[in-house]
Amino acid sequence: MNFELKTLDLAGAAALKCDALVVLVTANFKPGADALSNQVALALKAGDLQSKPGKLLALYRPMGAQCGRAVLVGAGDGAPKQVRQALMAAMGALRSGAAGEKKLVVCFATEPSAQAVQVAVSTLADASYLYTTTKPKAAADAVTLGRVTLAVPLADTVKSALTQAFTQAVATVAGVEMAKEWANRPANHATPTLLAQAARSLSRLPKISCEVLGPKEVAKLGMGSFMAVAQGSEQPLRFIVLTYSGAAKTQAPTVLVGKGITFDTGGISLKPAAEMDEMKYDMGGAASVLGVFRALAELKPAINVVGLIPTCENMPGGRALKPGDVVTSMSGQTIEVLNTDAEGRLILCDALTYAERFKPRAVVDIATLTGACVVALGHVRSGLFSASDELAQQLLAAGEASLDLCWRMPLDDEYAEGLKSNFADVANIGGRMGGAITAAKFLQRFAGKFEWAHLDVAGTAWKSGAAKGATGRPVGLLLEFLLATQVTKVVAKTRTRKTSLAGQA
Repeated sequence: MNFELKTLDLAGAAALKCDALVVLVTANFKPGADALSNQVALALKAGDLQSKPGKLLALYRPMGAQCGRAVLVGAGDGAPKQVRQALMAAMGALRSGAAGEKKLVVCFATEPSAQAVQVAVSTLADASYLYTTTKPKAAADAVTLGRVTLAVPLADTVKSALTQAFTQAVATVAGVEMAKEWANRPANHATPTLLAQAARSLSRLPKISCEVLGPKEVAKLGMGSFMAVAQGSEQPLRFIVLTYSGAAKTQAPTVLVGKGITFDTGGISLKPAAEMDEMKYDMGGAASVLGVFRALAELKPAINVVGLIPTCENMPGGRALKPGDVVTSMSGQTIEVLNTDAEGRLILCDALTYAERFKPRAVVDIATLTGACVVALGHVRSGLFSASDELAQQLLAAGEASLDLCWRMPLDDEYAEGLKSNFADVANIGGRMGGAITAAKFLQRFAGKFEWAHLDVAGTAWKSGAAKGATGRPVGLLLEFLLATQVTKVVAKTRTRKTSLAGQA
């Protein structure tokens, strides 16, 4: 989808030829002298339209507009959440019509904030996203939204900020859609080998390089914990190392570690059959890392980032890991595997040890790790665990700025008591109570040499039911976090870069 940002008032937006026009009407709307503004004002006065978020009025070929249909929709006070609510309602109304829109104009009737512009772009992209990779008929029949023009009445003093926000939002959409694509693919279309090919394709983009390690290289590194999870599958494991080099080599990178279980049966500790198909989403953390790198290539920020993706299947079989087995991690710590369905932490711990070689400024792992986190936080916020107040605050702030929310959870030492083992240095589970926390405490053992945070996205990486599908989270949060490090950490040099008002997702 193509996005374009134009400086236009309501009259200017109405003059654009398009299939449909959406007008976001806030409580402080002041009509101009044009015909469409007059219609909006009359509808508000009559009560047929309200500025309450999501309240809408559909018009057919409105006077003074070059569109087939128009949707006037209340956007409250213009806050980002209210803009999201308004656009979701408007896009729902447009989808219910008989015609398909290929060209859409969305007009802010009053000057928006930078965050509202970002939310508008992400909401429109999300509402028009369609998975077609393994649905050829759907791809052939789909009427896709090809171009969206955002029309904003701008003062010159805020034009630069809105342009920057728009550019970031378009890049984020590119990343989110890559994450959705790979998370949505069935497991036989997203094997570890295919995931590695997707990572390699990113190396064709600016400033990105990729290295893929196979079973022999991983064995040489001593990643016994990672290899143990993969040994029950016919699909060979892959360890993906992505590097984005946007700053001097002397600048320490931020390392992102994404859990890449391309299908999780639970192994010998087999999961129930119901909804097991959704375990193709157990590589949501890996997909989000791919998405972040896709967005970084668009924005080219002055930072260094490393992405580590341990990827394999967790399958039962004659060679599969068994409950009670003891494996040796890359760190040298031995692990008693009490439950083979707690496999994500077993592949992540070796990746965290591997991250030490980069001498990182910080490491953030992202994983669909525990059902316990879904019980605790539902599907609204991702779980955030970190012993560093500064790093936790940076991630929380990034979540608020991107509306990709997380919530900090405790990491008290007492939670690690349940991980004690009579037969190894540590057990891989600690009982049912506080399961998301004990999982994080397990990972913390392997993250002692750098600032570390863990994002449990089991409740936010995908949706179930009628709306089943990947969300692309937490690409927005991670990208916001990384871009903020450019501002706060890189102060020796200033860079200027021309930013186009048009972008492609």
